[in-house]
Amino acid sequence: MKAKLLKPTLTSLGLAVAGLFFLLPFLWMISTSLKTDAEAFSIPAHWIPRVIQWSNYKKAVTTIPFFQQTLNTLYISVMTTVGTVISSALPAYGFARIKWPGRDALFTLVLATMMLPFAVQMIPMYVIFRQLGWVNSFKPLWVPSFFGAAFNIFLLRQFFMTIPKELSEAARIDGLSELGIFARIIMPLSRPAVTTVAVLNFLWAWTMFLEPLIFLNDPKLYTLSLGLRAFQSAHTAQWAVLMAAGVIFTVPIVLLFFAAQRVFIEGITLTGIKG
Repeated sequence: MKAKLLKPTLTSLGLAVAGLFFLLPFLWMISTSLKTDAEAFSIPAHWIPRVIQWSNYKKAVTTIPFFQQTLNTLYISVMTTVGTVISSALPAYGFARIKWPGRDALFTLVLATMMLPFAVQMIPMYVIFRQLGWVNSFKPLWVPSFFGAAFNIFLLRQFFMTIPKELSEAARIDGLSELGIFARIIMPLSRPAVTTVAVLNFLWAWTMFLEPLIFLNDPKLYTLSLGLRAFQSAHTAQWAVLMAAGVIFTVPIVLLFFAAQRVFIEGITLTGIKG
């Protein structure tokens, strides 16, 4: 009995230590956000501030247009998430549940696009969006999400293939079209996988930096990542305030992850690898 309990106990202890190791930078950021700048760089360093500086958080949201940048970031993140889910789920259903000539070859080609880094696509995308007159607007940041993403298509396709085909056949006998089967049968049963795709893309859109840096010039359109970078450039000495802004920037995505944690983990574990 002791031998059986020893292994899971050691495993849990190891995971707890590893989790604490990855949590340390976030805890240090919170600690620094409550210190003075002089105390933040004191040697030896200490975790608990001598006098808690709550004013750092007030400075963080007043020194830069924090709430406007939060709205900008939220708009881009929501639009990107909606576009990604719609444009990835429909092709994934076609690749997983409908037989048509060249399906597997085209799916292989879609997966091959994952090997193209953003650095390769960056210049052609900028030229296209400049010709469309979209530079210095939000459109280049969310419109591409409505054209699908290879990884998300792959993830949803693998999940769709685990759903019994008998359900689709029964619905087809009842007179449902393919679009009806997709909307009324497949999507409700795929909530874990869809939630996984939505959470991953929301987190990516919330924290993306390079794309806004390329396409946005007007400070009124800045996202939070650009705003924090501009603040750092203008106030290099105010690290405690910068850490406070970083905490505020991070908290929403941490809360989102914990809110969707159960469904998110279920989507990761249930997504199959059927070919």
